[in-house]
Amino acid sequence: MRLISFFVVLSISSGTFGQFKVPEWSKNATIYEVNVRQFTPEGTFNAFAKHLPRLKEMGVDIIWLMPIHPIGEKNRKGGLGSYYAVRNYEEVNSEFGTLGDFQQLVKDAHALDMKVIIDWVANHTAPDNVWVDQGHKDWYTLDSLGNLQPTIGTDWWDVADLNYENREMRKAMIESMKFWLKNADIDGFRCDVAGWVPMDFWIDARKELDAVKPIFFLAESEGADQHQAFDMTYGWELHHVMNDIAKGKKTKADVLTYFEKNTYKKSDYRMHFTSNHDENSWNGTEMERMGDARFAMAVFAATIEGMPLVYNGQETSLDKRLRFFDKDTIDWFKMDLVSFYSKLLHLKRDNPALWNGEYGGSTVFHSSGTSSILLYSRQLGKNRVVVAINMSSKDVSEKIKDTTLLGKYKELFSGKKQRLKKDHPLVLEAWGYRVWVK
Repeated sequence: MRLISFFVVLSISSGTFGQFKVPEWSKNATIYEVNVRQFTPEGTFNAFAKHLPRLKEMGVDIIWLMPIHPIGEKNRKGGLGSYYAVRNYEEVNSEFGTLGDFQQLVKDAHALDMKVIIDWVANHTAPDNVWVDQGHKDWYTLDSLGNLQPTIGTDWWDVADLNYENREMRKAMIESMKFWLKNADIDGFRCDVAGWVPMDFWIDARKELDAVKPIFFLAESEGADQHQAFDMTYGWELHHVMNDIAKGKKTKADVLTYFEKNTYKKSDYRMHFTSNHDENSWNGTEMERMGDARFAMAVFAATIEGMPLVYNGQETSLDKRLRFFDKDTIDWFKMDLVSFYSKLLHLKRDNPALWNGEYGGSTVFHSSGTSSILLYSRQLGKNRVVVAINMSSKDVSEKIKDTTLLGKYKELFSGKKQRLKKDHPLVLEAWGYRVWVK
């Protein structure tokens, strides 16, 4: 489920923001979203665990699992229901396996020096959640007749809205989150529609969760205020700019405008992506939304300030909208983009210029106003990455005028060594890109 808000860039050298500490291990991390139901024919934790070594090799650091909990049956959508209609916060969906299977999955990930965060749905539950069975109807927002109701303004008729004026419910919610830290040793949470839950709750939750184990906290929200509690927020606005550029509705100038109006601190991590479960299922595949521009946009998302997200199946050119409420297994036959994503994710991990927040270098734009080429660099010490992306469907050329970019580099995708000289000719095909590294 999604919330749309607002924009830009990210993290910290001191490791602190507000009153909380972002985990140091996240400084050069990348994130990968997993839909357990659709990942394998079995749709289980054990079947997914077999993919961990290849994901590690591809450069993935954080595994984000979509909700792992039992799904409500009352008002269920489709045959299997929505992962975001939670029946019990302290159990696992039996379709995925047992608690023991999940615990082993986390252990396997940790053995590979990977982290695991789980999707947490705090805004609402299934209408047949165990809290209702236990007589806690007052924990919910009720209609004029005293009945449970969905979140107002949505078509989520398979869920019941929670009442955050109830302190006992808040306490129970935090205790359920602690359950997974204590019993499965997970590393944090991705919090669904976080902006619809009161900020004072998230601040309290973060304090109590960090006391159990320092966590990584991702908000499905985009307001700068979310960083009072969260390490990372969604780069929704920039994502929509990318979609519109691919459709010819916006240009490079809109990217520059986006960054000029930045209201975020450098210590605020932002998550950038060309797809995720919402975009894929509801708005279309990368092919539908971005067409031939999808590779250029993936390069942009992986090299601009922020943490890049890869949605499961992107490495095999996932070209279908995964069904949300029924089984729809990803076809892993092609695996044609493993090398593409590996190069991007390893560059992110290995070159400090691209590290997150204040751990990495700031973005400097070198673009002229006349060309469709977006030219930018990030530098930290002797480490530098220079990126040129043609943000249009037409071939284009210009000369590199900025003398600060001159020097010897290695181009990421061709592997060729190259010296950028004054007035260096920059020729890019439609949606072309170059990434020079030193």
